[in-house]
Amino acid sequence: MGLDRQLDEDLRQAMRAGDALRVATIRLARAAIQNAEIEKRRPLTEDELQDILQHQVKRRREAIEGFQRGGREDLARKESLEMAILLGYLPPPFGEDDLRRIIAEAVAGLGAASPRDTGRVMATVMPKVRGRAEGATVDRLVREALGG
Repeated sequence: MGLDRQLDEDLRQAMRAGDALRVATIRLARAAIQNAEIEKRRPLTEDELQDILQHQVKRRREAIEGFQRGGREDLARKESLEMAILLGYLPPPFGEDDLRRIIAEAVAGLGAASPRDTGRVMATVMPKVRGRAEGATVDRLVREALGG
């Protein structure tokens, strides 16, 4: 079942169960998806759907940090619950060990040897880890692998 259909089915189930938080979270995600489809004037691919959900997770993560800095633990907790719901639709993130292995393969395959090769390695690694690792983490690990 595609991600789009899964969201629709889960929305129906959440409405039947009276799960207001899940209903609201899925509706917000569906609205973001619909806006992107209108903008692109076509249905989105599975990768594009995942990108949108990943962006929604990132927005929640940033909101959590802001609410915690402002002393609003109640709102931070709500955002955390919403983020957990959205993460359930995304593939599990890579751990640093998995990322190091993927980066090492890319470095060996490209013959990269210095920090000047960071861009080439990043261009090879990022499509492989798309949606499952943050770019800043990958960049940090690539720089470590290249001695930069």
